[in-house]
Amino acid sequence: HSVVHSVIYDEEKGRATGVRVVDYETKEMHEFYARVIFLCASTLGTTQILLNSTSSRFPNGLGNDSGELGHNLMDHHYVVGATATVPGNTDKYMYGNRPNGIYIPRFRNLGDRATRHPDFVRGYGYQGDASRVGWNRGMALRGFGADFKHRLREPGPWTMWLGGWGEALPRHANYVELDPEQTDAWGIPVLKIHCTWGENELAMRKDIAEQAAEMLEAAGCTDVQPFDAYTEGGLGAEPGLCIHEMGTARMGRDPKTSVLNAYNQVHAVPNVFVTDGACMTSSACQNPSLTYMALTARAAHHAVEEMKRGNL
Repeated sequence: HSVVHSVIYDEEKGRATGVRVVDYETKEMHEFYARVIFLCASTLGTTQILLNSTSSRFPNGLGNDSGELGHNLMDHHYVVGATATVPGNTDKYMYGNRPNGIYIPRFRNLGDRATRHPDFVRGYGYQGDASRVGWNRGMALRGFGADFKHRLREPGPWTMWLGGWGEALPRHANYVELDPEQTDAWGIPVLKIHCTWGENELAMRKDIAEQAAEMLEAAGCTDVQPFDAYTEGGLGAEPGLCIHEMGTARMGRDPKTSVLNAYNQVHAVPNVFVTDGACMTSSACQNPSLTYMALTARAAHHAVEEMKRGNL
């Protein structure tokens, strides 16, 4: 198999004619030609290819007339919420298939005054579940010997957690660029990533933790502990770790402020389609995979119709 290096652009025809690839094993360069090209290499992979596809017409990356290619990087922010102990029911235990988790849809900033939050725009949803603490609680307990082991054979108390998944806003300051000095094993420049959470995300995270704690307390839980791994200095909540990367080649009506049109075509190179997360203009707070699939199916249908009309 091969690793895509760049898209081939024909200056005279004003269109892409194929792709350059590097053989995974031999490192030899090859070229493949096509009438229409779809880039679905994942958000950062696709943008890396576009940035590396330079020519006299596009010195800063294929289709980058707007200067927006690589910018407006987004990811969902998470590892924030609350945990708690659920009193009672110590004579009960789950059996058979493991019970599923829960989901609480977004309830902030839904377009009415009642749901509007004064400190941030957009919103978040919760995932969570309840379970009994197992033997691994022994890591935090004092003890040794047979008695200690016997205690750990019995399940601990019931616990519950609510974790928020929040929307991140697109910001020009969150971007990726090709590293001018470092390349990967196939000689392709790697990406340098510049991305931080902004004031809106940090304000949202505060509300996520507070609301989760309030819900658990209202449900009768005890030992309610709000948490935020990002503001508490822990690892696991930095941009990119939710692995829902989006943006960097966004769609838009205006070629001056976007990279793709409404059908996921590169504005200036319409026979190149981008249908993975790179095309997203905003992130919402839901898992995005089904949206990518729908956009790809829609773009593929449009490509077929345009080919029938002789436009591609």
